[in-house]
Amino acid sequence: MSDRTYTIEELRDSYGIGADDITRIRTIGKHFKPKVGEFIQAFYVWMRTQPEYLQHFSDPARQARAAKMQEDYWADFLTGELDEGYLDRRRKVGEVHARIGLGLPVYFAAMHFSLTTFAESPVPAGMSATDFAAAIRSITKLIHLDTAVVVETFSRMTNEKIADQNRAMMEMSTPVTTIWQGILLLPLVGIIDSRRAQDLMTAMLAKIAETRSKIFILDISGVAVVDTAVANHLIKITKATRLMGCECTLSGISPAIAQTVVELGIDVGEVNTTATLRDALEGAFRRTGVELQTRPSSPR
Repeated sequence: MSDRTYTIEELRDSYGIGADDITRIRTIGKHFKPKVGEFIQAFYVWMRTQPEYLQHFSDPARQARAAKMQEDYWADFLTGELDEGYLDRRRKVGEVHARIGLGLPVYFAAMHFSLTTFAESPVPAGMSATDFAAAIRSITKLIHLDTAVVVETFSRMTNEKIADQNRAMMEMSTPVTTIWQGILLLPLVGIIDSRRAQDLMTAMLAKIAETRSKIFILDISGVAVVDTAVANHLIKITKATRLMGCECTLSGISPAIAQTVVELGIDVGEVNTTATLRDALEGAFRRTGVELQTRPSSPR
């Protein structure tokens, strides 16, 4: 599924759930609803064989709450009222699984167990084996629809959580600091890829606009690898800061980095560079008119 939200009608069409299927589910539902409690008891007997049981269901109160949610789930399922509310309730199941960290493999196994339980039940009195088989096929379609919605919701929430964590890590790894009035410093550590370079540029430009700084020092002494792509990213960053009226200096240019840049034939253009952070700071203070003096040590 894509990021687009599907309607219940679209999902019914995708899984071939027609009016006949709904009728069959409602008919067989009248037989299965009184047995849902027995099915859930059998489910937890099976669940005890799974490694996730001790982590999520060993507490009796928690298991009782989960069993009540399952009872409501299957009563809702067997009623066969497929509307947008039904879809929302299935999405909430996916959200619960994502929040408590109950993985998809055990969810798939649980749905398979439930489907097997339905399929292996005795044929209800007054129903032919052919009609019972048709009803199980209809139940299977709806289980597939439910599973798709739960998995899509679980995956979306997991991806959002990962994205939030990545943003937090990026914010931690881009500590733009005002070290003096009009002077900003950002020490880089690790690997720079396209995504991180874009985040760096966004953070830097936002800080420049906020502080109206005129000097930005980008220290790359902790960057793991400087290749053509990294160098181009850094050049783009310095050009962007210049457009903001801020002069950017790359500090921490080691002999190895300088040699790599030359060997790769990278044109650094008008980018200011220094070998050490100290040199960059001295230059920044000089350009902003800050004069530092060494105070003689006091006699003891």
